[in-house]
Amino acid sequence: MTVRVRFAPSPTGMFHVGGARSALQNWIFAKQQGGVFVLRVEDTDAARNKPEWTEGILSALDWIGISRGSYEGPYFQSSYAGEHRAAAQRLYDGGRAYYCDCTREDVQARTGPQQRGYDGFCRDRGLGPGEGRALRFRTPDEGETVVVDLIRGEPTFENKLIEDFVIARGDGSPVFLLANVVDDMTMGITHVIRAEEHLPNTPKQQLLWDALGVKPPIWAHVPVVVNEKRQKLSKRRDKVALEAYRDEGYLADAMRNYLMLLGWAPSGDREIVPWSVIEDEFRLDEVNPSPAFFDEKKLRAFNGEYIRALPLEDFVAACQPWLTGTDTIAPPPWQPAEFDPAAFAAVAPLAQTRIAVLSEIVPNVDFLFLADPLIDEAAWAKAMKEGAAELLDAAIAAFDALGSWDAESLKATLEAVGAERGLKLGKAQAPVRVAVTGRTVGLPLFESLEVLGRDRTLTRLRAARVRLV
Repeated sequence: MTVRVRFAPSPTGMFHVGGARSALQNWIFAKQQGGVFVLRVEDTDAARNKPEWTEGILSALDWIGISRGSYEGPYFQSSYAGEHRAAAQRLYDGGRAYYCDCTREDVQARTGPQQRGYDGFCRDRGLGPGEGRALRFRTPDEGETVVVDLIRGEPTFENKLIEDFVIARGDGSPVFLLANVVDDMTMGITHVIRAEEHLPNTPKQQLLWDALGVKPPIWAHVPVVVNEKRQKLSKRRDKVALEAYRDEGYLADAMRNYLMLLGWAPSGDREIVPWSVIEDEFRLDEVNPSPAFFDEKKLRAFNGEYIRALPLEDFVAACQPWLTGTDTIAPPPWQPAEFDPAAFAAVAPLAQTRIAVLSEIVPNVDFLFLADPLIDEAAWAKAMKEGAAELLDAAIAAFDALGSWDAESLKATLEAVGAERGLKLGKAQAPVRVAVTGRTVGLPLFESLEVLGRDRTLTRLRAARVRLV
């Protein structure tokens, strides 16, 4: 048997990090088994589907290493409408489904408002197809449905507790439960690896597989991904879009390493490991079924480690989208002509050790490429206190007379200026840093001044002195 897995997202919004985790798990499992990864876009929600969302899915998969051309598909669920309707008809013809004209209000009038589910009222009424009549699957009255799950063991469901569920709407269009099953059958899917939230649907879908005469796949329901409050990650409440992390400057290698740790861990006391180790060691049956906490702070720390591990030339290349702007990344505050590649190359090693996401490169280096620094008013107020004007005067005079414009000489000079006023270097450099860079934190000051140059440094110090008058 050739293992065939599928990833089946809906093109109705941004690409969810939980979906990315499931895609990677399917991808690795297929690779380990010498199998096939199938991409199926479940695009039957015509009111919400947009072509750009489909492209977003493909682009996001590309980013995390599941590249176009390396998998089967994409297939589109809407292309299989004929197969869906044929399966519904087979179930009806075989007595495994029946038509029902009950409205929700009808059901509630009979069963009460407690959402007890459908009561089987139309099972034996012999209704045929017609406007407003849904097709319901006739669930067995006795016995159990056992779901063999590689992660959760063998969850067992009493059939009498499963209501007769709808498989086709009043207009004849199949619902997700049936379409999903038929697509998996049509595509020869052998293993369904998906999020825990789908587990309640699984006994219904397994009953459909059995009713259609096909052996169900092997199931594996991976843990739900939750936020710090242990609530399921929500698009409305949480930062869940993979594209947002990509455009903020998270590295693909860091992201996919972190995603694979949501419910699983490599051997030994380690988390940051080469992708080859994850591909070799990952086992579905070792996935922890408990909810997995998506810790953005931990992801950020991961990303910082990956950034620091980059060869310098790769780091410089990785920063380019934020230094120029793209279709999805805002342009920097300077004009393209103002950017100096040599100046950036000079400070890149300093920046690489200090940023955790690539977008942070802009506020760290913008002072080099702007005519005037972008002043943070809170930083200005904090640094430009009593005595700042006199210190700036002394620094301007000392820097102007400096023979060698290098970081070591600049540091020694400002250290002496501060000592004359009873200030340690940290206090003495604060007004200078804000005057030159606009901020109280950033790259090492004296290396920055060396790259900025004598004339531009003195111009900014004098402008700050005038502002203090």
